[in-house]
Amino acid sequence: MLQTNAHHLIFEKLGTQKAVVTVCISLYNYADHVLATLESVHRQTLDCFDLIIVDDHSKDQSLNIALSWCENRSQRLNNVLLVQHDRNSGGPSAPRNKAISLAKTPFVFMLDADNLLYPRCLERCLEALEESDASMAYSIIERFGGETGIMGNELWDANMFAYRTYIDTMALIRKESLEAVGGYSYMKFYGWEDYDLCCKFVEKDFYGVLVPEILGRYRVHKQSITQLSAIPNLKEIVDIIKSAHPWVKIEIQ
Repeated sequence: MLQTNAHHLIFEKLGTQKAVVTVCISLYNYADHVLATLESVHRQTLDCFDLIIVDDHSKDQSLNIALSWCENRSQRLNNVLLVQHDRNSGGPSAPRNKAISLAKTPFVFMLDADNLLYPRCLERCLEALEESDASMAYSIIERFGGETGIMGNELWDANMFAYRTYIDTMALIRKESLEAVGGYSYMKFYGWEDYDLCCKFVEKDFYGVLVPEILGRYRVHKQSITQLSAIPNLKEIVDIIKSAHPWVKIEIQ
């Protein structure tokens, strides 16, 4: 069962089509970035898809910006839902799980509110999943902002996860696979929830497929999840991962 928090409805638009993909955006204090993220979703070439935004009780203007966008720019999308948690959950797992639980489509695309998609992202990832029995389709991702480069350009290798994490949350995933592993695990020190999810997939013999194109953009900045929690608490995070998955062999010097 997915672990979720109580929420209340902020905005809802019901479409007339039956989508197969839902973009799930987790939002917390990203007032400076969420508009660009939503516009990148708006530019997707996939004809029909749903959108769910879960605000994790932001303290800035994130919710108001998202609401204004939904009211003025959501006509191009099918079902659109904006909800807010009644309290902050202390990490990305709860808002991600909330969006997954609310999604009505067989596929969900996980997107943090500071990252961007290139226009063909949903279309190409959906093609990859429909042509395979993989649980996840991920692409090459471009890093921008505080750092530049690429990530996620390696094929899925179950053995490799014993030694390192290399696949980001920015991926299209089968909802049934997420439900089978209980979604994203809550972590005291957040930042490696995507790695933990991949480990749970490995343990279920699920696998991901690489779309060998640059389809996403990962923003590197001081307020990112990685900078705020993962880097300062890396040893503790690795200990948590190894406790949950004893076969993991990562060592922190």
